Amino acid sequence: MASTAHGVPRLTDPGPDREPASAHGSAAAGVPVAVRVAAAWSWRLLVVASAVGVLGYLLSTVTVVVVPVLLAGLLAGLLFPLTKWARSHRVPAGAAAGATVLGLVGVVVGLLVLAGQQIVVGFAELSGSVVVGAGELLDRLQDTPLNFGTADLEDWVTDFGATVQDNSQALLDGALSFGATAGHLLTGILILLFTLLFFLADGERIWLFVVGLFPVEARRAVNGAGRHGWEALVQYARAQGLVAAIDAVGIGTGAALLGVPLALPIGILVFLGSFIPIVGAVATGAVAVLVALVANGTTNALLMLGVVILVQQLEGNVLQPLILGKAVSLHPLAVFLAVATGSILYGIAGALFAVPVMAFANTVVRYLIDGTWRTDEQIASQPYYYPWEIRRHARSGATRDQVLAQLERFHRGRTLDRRRTRAHSEGRNAER
Repeated sequence: MASTAHGVPRLTDPGPDREPASAHGSAAAGVPVAVRVAAAWSWRLLVVASAVGVLGYLLSTVTVVVVPVLLAGLLAGLLFPLTKWARSHRVPAGAAAGATVLGLVGVVVGLLVLAGQQIVVGFAELSGSVVVGAGELLDRLQDTPLNFGTADLEDWVTDFGATVQDNSQALLDGALSFGATAGHLLTGILILLFTLLFFLADGERIWLFVVGLFPVEARRAVNGAGRHGWEALVQYARAQGLVAAIDAVGIGTGAALLGVPLALPIGILVFLGSFIPIVGAVATGAVAVLVALVANGTTNALLMLGVVILVQQLEGNVLQPLILGKAVSLHPLAVFLAVATGSILYGIAGALFAVPVMAFANTVVRYLIDGTWRTDEQIASQPYYYPWEIRRHARSGATRDQVLAQLERFHRGRTLDRRRTRAHSEGRNAER
């Protein structure tokens, strides 16, 4: 520090080799680079985790709406080819979507009626087996060191009756809660059907409206990422549906051949449970083995267990790599952890949607990071219409530019379909 002529100290120029002194300079300089990087990552991860947590909390408060909408999205991906085929034969989009939804309702109701009839008949047959099996089990337990017999069972029944009587108000509250849950279920079914109807009839226009809410600079990236994420979601749903159907046919047929009661309901249960990867197949297989044990004894249950293991090994080692491996690029450990986390946070709904959501997010993130949207030819700014629909829109007041864009989308879609068909045929010929 230099002095002036009057003896007042004067600040010197720090020069090119020096940094200005700061209050926190010495403290910041003492922090290692690794700690600075970790701190920078930490607060950003905390912000992201907080945003995800708040979003998850908000969605959990409206599960009656969110879950049906997500189910409608999966079903729309499975059923859209039927609606598209009907539209190609000059059926209006609304009528085609309505017929598809009515067909879905008819199939589901038919299966439930058939399964319900089988369950009534099966339980009538099982009642005698359960009584005989319980008696044999009590006789065996009475001869063991546990010395558990009929008298002990009667004491348990008496205690259970007293417990029910003492907690009658809690049971009444539970019944009322079940009634409210049934009301929510009915509401969810109605929301599901209406949402599915509009997704099938006008899904692409709805998506383009959502894209239009983003800034102009981001619309192409959002449009392309959403479309590719949707394709991955649809491929997953179709592949998982095929795997679930094969599991249901295999285990249901095995149960029928072994003479296990409720073979058809078991097959339907396996089909529904297989949509929850890993966990669903194990749980429904255990139900099949338990029914065989109660109805036909230990030997039949072991045979049923062998059928379940054989079908699940075929699924895990053959079907999953061939079908799901092409649809979703996710490691089995990631699938297991996603299902476990989803089930812990949101129960059955979380287990059901964990893998589809992860597949969607994985595809979207990879697409955006790679920058594929800059040169992607499949990004469309107009819905896919057939020529007869385009002519109808032209008569109803569509502009010339809109009509030309729709025609261009139709011809480009046809060209891409031909390329895919040709590539698929060439791939099959190469495998042969």
